Amino acid sequence: MRVRELVVLGTASQVPTRTRNHNGYFLAWDGEGILFDPGEGTQRQMAHAGVAASDVTRICITHFHGDHCLGLPGVIQRLSLDRAPQPVPVHFPFEGLQYFERLRHASSFYDAVDLRPDPLTDDHAGIKADKVQLEARRLDHGIPTYGYRLVEPDGRRMLPDRLREHGIAGPAVGTLQRTGRLERDGAVVTLEEVSEPRPGQRFAFVMDTRLCAAVHELADGVDLLVIESTYLDAERDLAEAHGHLTAGQAAAVAAERGVRTLVLTHFSQRYDNPDAFRREAEARFDGEVVVAEDLTRVRVPARRP
Repeated sequence: MRVRELVVLGTASQVPTRTRNHNGYFLAWDGEGILFDPGEGTQRQMAHAGVAASDVTRICITHFHGDHCLGLPGVIQRLSLDRAPQPVPVHFPFEGLQYFERLRHASSFYDAVDLRPDPLTDDHAGIKADKVQLEARRLDHGIPTYGYRLVEPDGRRMLPDRLREHGIAGPAVGTLQRTGRLERDGAVVTLEEVSEPRPGQRFAFVMDTRLCAAVHELADGVDLLVIESTYLDAERDLAEAHGHLTAGQAAAVAAERGVRTLVLTHFSQRYDNPDAFRREAEARFDGEVVVAEDLTRVRVPARRP
């Protein structure tokens, strides 16, 4: 069964609290398991959430501030300890290569994982992946930072009634899907006659940044947007000064870009009432709002009809 689900491992910004671990987000997407921004304590949070190291097939780091990367050494060493069966690409800003190398070799361990570093250099970077299109956009923070966007290619939904009308069943359905046409009783049946367009699903991950064009590009039309909301609107000037977003700004982007489910996270330790983030977001966005807590699980919404 295909599973498309976000597992939130941590939701704090800069400083972990008694109830919020440093950042960490695991996206299960069919056969992919993408770990985003493993902050300190991520390995233990994975254990609490039931996410095995062997589930991680790819790692994406937005930038090299500690709350987004200090858990990387433990995750890498655990991948080696558990003999991860597949190569694990790691995407990160090229300017942070020295930090990646230090974290990669932070302590002595038996290095058995096939880790494949992929430093990002372009403002709009395409990332090679087997079944999905993975993209990165450069954001506006104090140090080089990227956001990520996953796009499933559009496909077609087979229509059982139309298939029955043409007497197509079993292996013939797969043949028609692969070739686009099938000969039946001297007549040609095309894929378009027995199917309808099925838009691909989309996911975006936006961490530390001010508002910029890339935030809008990443969020455009996604089914699930995970986005930082470090501050509330009352501290908008502080957010701007430190290269962050408010809950109101994040929600406005979601509304303008047709997002379906909005996941707010990366909260400043100055706030102890998550309801304030929900109220601020719901005032600007009428879709589903999730104010993330550690170990929250969020399913990718069902496909658009």
